[in-house]
Amino acid sequence: MAGTMTIPLSEPTLIAPSAAALDEAGQQRTYEVRTFGCQMNVHDSERLSGSLESAGYVRAAADDEADIVIINTCAVRDNAAGKLYGTLGHLKSRKDKHAGMQIAVGGCLAQMDKQAVLDKAPWVDVVFGTHNMGSLPGLLERARHNGEAELEILEALEVFPSTLPTRRDSAHSGWVSISVGCNNTCTFCIVPSLRGKEKDRRPGDILNEIRLLVDDGAIEVTLLGQNVNSYGVEFGDRQAFGKLLRAAGEVEGLERIRFTSPHPAAFTDDVIDAMAETPNVMPQLHMPLQSGSDRILRAMRRSYRSEKFLGILDRVRAKIPNAAISTDIIVGFPGETEEDFEDTMRVVEQARFASAFTFQYSIREGTPAATMEEQVPKEIVQARYERLIALQERISLEENQKQVGREVEVLVSVGEGKKDAETHRLTGRAQDNRLVHFELPEGSDRPRPGDVVTVTITHGAPFHLLADAIDGAPLRIRRTRGGDAWDRAQSESCAVPAAPASDGTPRAVSLGLPTLRVGV
Repeated sequence: MAGTMTIPLSEPTLIAPSAAALDEAGQQRTYEVRTFGCQMNVHDSERLSGSLESAGYVRAAADDEADIVIINTCAVRDNAAGKLYGTLGHLKSRKDKHAGMQIAVGGCLAQMDKQAVLDKAPWVDVVFGTHNMGSLPGLLERARHNGEAELEILEALEVFPSTLPTRRDSAHSGWVSISVGCNNTCTFCIVPSLRGKEKDRRPGDILNEIRLLVDDGAIEVTLLGQNVNSYGVEFGDRQAFGKLLRAAGEVEGLERIRFTSPHPAAFTDDVIDAMAETPNVMPQLHMPLQSGSDRILRAMRRSYRSEKFLGILDRVRAKIPNAAISTDIIVGFPGETEEDFEDTMRVVEQARFASAFTFQYSIREGTPAATMEEQVPKEIVQARYERLIALQERISLEENQKQVGREVEVLVSVGEGKKDAETHRLTGRAQDNRLVHFELPEGSDRPRPGDVVTVTITHGAPFHLLADAIDGAPLRIRRTRGGDAWDRAQSESCAVPAAPASDGTPRAVSLGLPTLRVGV
């Protein structure tokens, strides 16, 4: 019998309060979500947190042991399983001492391993997949009531994750999923079999979510998809992504738009034009190369070649001269020869990436590449990987040194500068997404996360820029709605009155859960 196509629901998903969210004393149980993997998993974890809070759970304090631990897994790398089961082994000893504690495993590795998770770690209470994140509160309640593990893996998406409640980690920045799944058949990638075929959200739903985030204080959004520039293929508009960028650019109050990740084969000039002509689309592009060898690209089933890839970069830089371009590269794909690797080094040298995520090829069971002959010996892969890292670090340093003397606007972040306290610096992202550590001069006002500072770059390193004060002048700070949102979040967590917004309007405390706006 032929299968039927299911259309995921796009209306807001309501999560009912759960009796299991309260312990025997009537106290709310606490939760912690641990995220392994990509930006899509980070987005999904915010939805898991929102669903749990809607059900009545509360986030555990940083130093407390949570009653519920959720692990949102990744399956892209071969060490994903080791990382998961090592973590589960550690949690078992905690669970043995913590009455009523539950452990849930979700995400891509759960979708792939299914029952194997419970076979290897029988102390796990819930296993759920990529297609049913909203089921987590109900599964936790059933597992507690029945006293046995709950396993629920769906083979097709029923509800877009973006319709679930969200508990955002950042008050000033948000993730917006425009599609889920992928129609590509890259021979190294397990994602399509775990997240399914591409499903596109309706443009109106996406724009409405962006407006809700902006209403809630966000001034930056990142559009997410496994292949964002194929957005629209499901409803027959191959230029839909460029149109979406332009429409998002018209949302009042939205200062920065980013997106990840596009695919070189489907990256068209109308998207480049939309990026160049929409002021709040940031001059940044992540364009996965994977290999510079045309022979290896063919074996990977990547439907572009190195000349086309470099041509895309040329056209982007012609329209957006200050664009910072990053990439993904796999070293040691089956059959990769020294000549193939030298092709990759040549393309990297020509491309002048601002940064690169480089990976040693690892076998993923269930992918065509896993059974290919000519698997490259580990020691050769390691040596090539180190050569590529050295090349890209040199290029990153050279490109970052070119930034010295430039005046840039930095969106202040929290938690990205590990040495900020000892160096008396704060950290944020420039418009091109470069990481900037900037000095806080003595006597200067302190910007809030979500505010924007204008600084001059004084030093370039391979992985960051420095902006030290010139003549001790105070910081130039623009207070933003994003900073106001951070103030409100801090007030909520400390139970003190929230400060008014920058326009003087009193604002209610927000938990980071966008409210539904009627009539848009």
